[in-house]
Amino acid sequence: MVSIICQFLRLCSIEHNRKNWLFCDTPNGAQASAIVYSMVEMAKANGVNVYHYLTYLLEKMPTDRMSDEELELLAPWNENVKAEIQRRINDTNQSDVNCQSAPATEK
Repeated sequence: MVSIICQFLRLCSIEHNRKNWLFCDTPNGAQASAIVYSMVEMAKANGVNVYHYLTYLLEKMPTDRMSDEELELLAPWNENVKAEIQRRINDTNQSDVNCQSAPATEK
């Protein structure tokens, strides 16, 4: 039952974003959109935080000249990538805690 609900929500998401695809007026724009949507859905399917995964990819700057092995190292199912994303989430949460800490008392 959970699997059916997940599939339904994915389809709804795709239908909702269909309006955005109207702005892909060139083949290159459509291909770029498809790549981004694929990366987002792969991250979701592998339980990886989408924001942190996309920033991670932008830092690594994968290219079409990379080998399959190099691209595999950037995939969201790679355990090293999952660990790095989790580290980033923890760092973000830690900085949020530091920003919300009580003001220093005067001596």
